Amino acid sequence: MIVKRPTIVIVDDHALFRSGVRAEVEAYLDVLAESGSVEEAVSAILEHRPDVVLLDVHMPGGGGVEVIRQVSRTAPGQRFLALSVSDAAEDVIAVVRAGARGYVTKSISGEDLAAAVTRVRDGDAVFSPRLAGFVLDAFAGSVPEAEIDPELDQLTMREREVLRLIARGYMYKEVALQLDISARTVEAHVSAVLRKLQLSNRHELSRWAVERRMLD
Repeated sequence: MIVKRPTIVIVDDHALFRSGVRAEVEAYLDVLAESGSVEEAVSAILEHRPDVVLLDVHMPGGGGVEVIRQVSRTAPGQRFLALSVSDAAEDVIAVVRAGARGYVTKSISGEDLAAAVTRVRDGDAVFSPRLAGFVLDAFAGSVPEAEIDPELDQLTMREREVLRLIARGYMYKEVALQLDISARTVEAHVSAVLRKLQLSNRHELSRWAVERRMLD
């Protein structure tokens, strides 16, 4: 009996990293496409319909959560495996809530990553050992409120990044340099955050972030 190799689309905004992942997993998986933005990712996923999407969490335009949300409208059965440098509880919980079937960090080996993809394709949930605890705690209700706050859940990963930096006192231009985006984009993100949280100004935004221990 011939076992079909899993098919994947790699989504990450760093081309060098995408190439590295492809090189590591091509012996085990069929890479159908690569994408470097939310818009490109959604288009490629809906065109190729891979078994699993290898998905970065932090990208311009809303990150992995936004990719999942957009794809799920058209292809609700699509399976996602988050692959990120971040091992922050809030990132893990946000992407799992959006619909990812697993979350592993970028320190994983190519062989182990291929095995994780295969398990997700076959219906399992896969998490790096330390990250599994975050998910279990979150759905058991024992994660601190700051990490499961419904207001915080409204924000995209990029909006959270901007919020943290603004709350720490960075100016728009400084945030833009930190995140490699334009100052106008930073301003747009801040406006979106203020609107979603129903806040009026930067002072209220900072206080909101401090109350939720986002600056720790």
